Amino acid sequence: MAKVGRFKNERARTDFVAAYDALAAQSALEAETREIPTSFGTTHVRRFGNGTGTPIVLLHPFGGNGLYWDFVAKDLADDRVVYALDTIGTAGKSVQTAPIGGEADFASWFGETLTGLGIDRAHVVGLSQGAWHASIVGLRLPQRVASVTLIEPNGVITKMKWSVLFKILRFGMNPSEEDWRKMNAWITPGVTMSRAQFDCAKASLGYRTRLGWARVLKDAELRSFPTPMLAIFGGDSVACDPIAAVRRITSLVPQADTEIYPGMGHGVLDQVPEQVIPRILEHVRRHDLSSASTSA
Repeated sequence: MAKVGRFKNERARTDFVAAYDALAAQSALEAETREIPTSFGTTHVRRFGNGTGTPIVLLHPFGGNGLYWDFVAKDLADDRVVYALDTIGTAGKSVQTAPIGGEADFASWFGETLTGLGIDRAHVVGLSQGAWHASIVGLRLPQRVASVTLIEPNGVITKMKWSVLFKILRFGMNPSEEDWRKMNAWITPGVTMSRAQFDCAKASLGYRTRLGWARVLKDAELRSFPTPMLAIFGGDSVACDPIAAVRRITSLVPQADTEIYPGMGHGVLDQVPEQVIPRILEHVRRHDLSSASTSA
């Protein structure tokens, strides 16, 4: 039976909220925050920008939350509203109250969140685990999703190597700060976490998620993928095989673009945002609805 994600105890929740608030206090961006009720609990949302373009919804990576996107939100919100969600069932300020039993439930949660925000359709951008979540809504909720951008979708297009999975799982058992720094340097070379980012990410380990993990999409699912897709990879990523992933997407997905950034790792967005963000916006604008699209 599916269970509800929650912090392992009140101390873990308190520590996380303190770390989250400290990270939010360092942001140079002003964001409107909203709590959107759904059948699965409340969704915490940060809203940026204005404009008539179809809105963009951002889905964060594992161990992250909606605050992750602050360093690129202003650029993404140049001509449209951008929403950064704390994905329900993960460590954040969203509060899960009912089980998400599978992908259909996840898509329902996402659709209800859009409705609560007053959005008919949105572009969805997801990073790492967020890319998995973006692929779910692109596959199962195409009537509400104008396009998806999958940044480093490890375990979605191709399998993650067992050696990589084992190393990540072993790290997660009882990581020290030194272990964190080593793991970060290995997975996202060239990306340095601030003290506040480090504290928030570590505090997120006190949350017991019940959302499950990415699975490799079947050939039939990719062939029938109903939503325009952009997939972005770091050429030196240890989290996936970018060459094999691009080959599979190109051969199977009818509406797909791909981009590999040579020399970049799993943290490609953090490493070269000045290259990745324009590429995302090019894709988004090409698949925009009319200027009369609903935004909130």
